[in-house]
Amino acid sequence: MQLFIDSADPIEIENAYRLGLISGVTTNPSLAAKSSQDYPKDIEKILRLIHGPVSIETVATTYEGMVAEGTALSRLNKHVVVKIPCVSEGFMAAKKLSSHNIAVNMTLCFTLNQALLAANAGVLFVSPFLGRLNEIERNSGFELLKKIKQAYSNYNIKTKILAASIRQAEDIETAALIGADICTVPYNILIGLSAHPLTKKGLDKFLTDWKGSGLSLPV
Repeated sequence: MQLFIDSADPIEIENAYRLGLISGVTTNPSLAAKSSQDYPKDIEKILRLIHGPVSIETVATTYEGMVAEGTALSRLNKHVVVKIPCVSEGFMAAKKLSSHNIAVNMTLCFTLNQALLAANAGVLFVSPFLGRLNEIERNSGFELLKKIKQAYSNYNIKTKILAASIRQAEDIETAALIGADICTVPYNILIGLSAHPLTKKGLDKFLTDWKGSGLSLPV
């Protein structure tokens, strides 16, 4: 399963990328509003850093507006994925953009029917929001993920499942076991994935024993 970072902050994205933790980025208007003073400049920086999918969301609410914004965004860089919400105008716009070989990520997916509509629109990614559903009803986000995975498997659907709205590290493990193709993860969770107290304890012992042995590496 691939890992993307869910952020619009170029510093966070650069740190995660240099650590070798991510292969893509997802942004949204809320993340941009939180971290950016000059969004076009930040997007330019992100696209220079990342040589993988970078989802950038439209903000228009009409079919025509989404198509126009999506087309313009796609011209920024070959790695841009146009992010469009799962609303009726969005599915129409996604189908139009996909027909012109523009990569689309259908976001704010909360039902299997929405995921099926996204697949029929020919999009590259669909993004079920696990955390928001889990907050309403325990594990309901994971149940949706299972349904999408099963339905897509039934019909050999090529749209990739991008698990979003990750609230804790355990969500990533569950999504991986269910079979999500990708998880997009906030920076603070992403950088903590490698940590475990037993790893640190074991490493400390290895190094203490090594220093006391008088040995050296054959290099």
